[in-house]
Amino acid sequence: MAWAVLFVAALVWEARGRPDSNGSAAPGPASGGGYLSIGDGSALEFEFPERSRGIMVISSRYPRGNGTGPELQPVLTVSSLDPEVLTIENVSAACCGAGAGGRARGSFVVSIRSGPAGLAPLRLRLLDRRRALIEERRDFRIKVSPPEGDGGGEGAARAGGLVRFSENPVLYLLLPLIFVNKCAFGCKVELEVLRGLVRHPHPVLLGILGQFMVMPLYGYLVARALTLPTALALGLVVTCSAPGGGGGYLYSLLLGGDVTLAISMTLVSTVAATGFMPLSSAFYGRLLGVHETLHVPFAKILVTLLFIAIPISAGVLIKCKLPGLSRGLLLLIKPFSFLLILGGLFLAYRMGASILADVRPPVVVAGVTVPLFGLLAGHVLASCLKLATPHRRTVSFEVGVQNSLLALAVLQLSFRRPQADFASQAPFIVALSGTSEMLVLVVGHLVYRRLYPSP
Repeated sequence: MAWAVLFVAALVWEARGRPDSNGSAAPGPASGGGYLSIGDGSALEFEFPERSRGIMVISSRYPRGNGTGPELQPVLTVSSLDPEVLTIENVSAACCGAGAGGRARGSFVVSIRSGPAGLAPLRLRLLDRRRALIEERRDFRIKVSPPEGDGGGEGAARAGGLVRFSENPVLYLLLPLIFVNKCAFGCKVELEVLRGLVRHPHPVLLGILGQFMVMPLYGYLVARALTLPTALALGLVVTCSAPGGGGGYLYSLLLGGDVTLAISMTLVSTVAATGFMPLSSAFYGRLLGVHETLHVPFAKILVTLLFIAIPISAGVLIKCKLPGLSRGLLLLIKPFSFLLILGGLFLAYRMGASILADVRPPVVVAGVTVPLFGLLAGHVLASCLKLATPHRRTVSFEVGVQNSLLALAVLQLSFRRPQADFASQAPFIVALSGTSEMLVLVVGHLVYRRLYPSP
């Protein structure tokens, strides 16, 4: 109720005219125009704190006549044109006053609830007793802003959650492990397989088709089916548009795929992402009604390429020049890979804990299904071309495992902090659920191999 009182007081204050960036008052309707107004009608935009409840009072100068029954009273409907930012909970008639000629006029109390920061235009429709339209206004808007002093509160905590990720000691412990593990993967590369992929690149092309055509479409359809808010829907589509991450070849090793094919697909899809990610995000962003320009972090893509290519190339050289060291690295590759899965799961949780604090069930459902659908789609595509079983598994893993960190970078660079954090729930959920699901597959595969060893 404190916010209700504050917001009503704010409306009275704002009605004097809200200065714009140049210091002049925001334009408002003429004093004699229209029946509906907020305050004295001189302001069109009003501020309200994010994630709060309150009320606003809308005045009507429409004459009610001499009757007082509800059948003679005009009706006001109010809707928010951006329900993610502002939700209208209730509209009720408040009181009447004497207008010109002694005819009654009234006001309406509108209960509102704000979400993340943003600008929510309002649609006001005044109807007469026969529900015929008297007046419609779309020029009022509510600006939802972080509360004053939020720099040290929840917003700062969320921002700090992302910043402290790069300072997490677990990350520094994993970095040398990741480098050694990638060198070991380089020792698994078969040059003959690479030559075969140059002559018959069908698995690589299937991966591109699945990652940049099938997965974004699935993300869009799921977002529509679950009626996700626009920011979350875009976050899901961007995540589904991301290329395969390094986990693809890691799972290919642990689950009987083709490691050389997996590494090749990861490198090619990362390069292809420089073109496909902007196209996919722009296309589906337009369908979702998002007008912000999405920034694809090409520098991060280049760093990802180098971080994959350099240690793997070193591993190929070690295999050719130092076979003894190569055999030692191959002994470490599986235990290191298992540790990296656990470490990645831990870091993803620590990094996104604050952002996921208020996550909703539909987002969880969407995030859990994305990796599962990707695995299934990749397997179906590979089966259509009758690829060998290791190749089918590899294509399945590459389509089902997304580079969620790249999607996170796109969202954080493209939106303001509150909206970016809200949209970032999607890549975090996909990362956590994908890693957890693949970990279950790895453990199940190891148990099966132990119980039913191959002859």
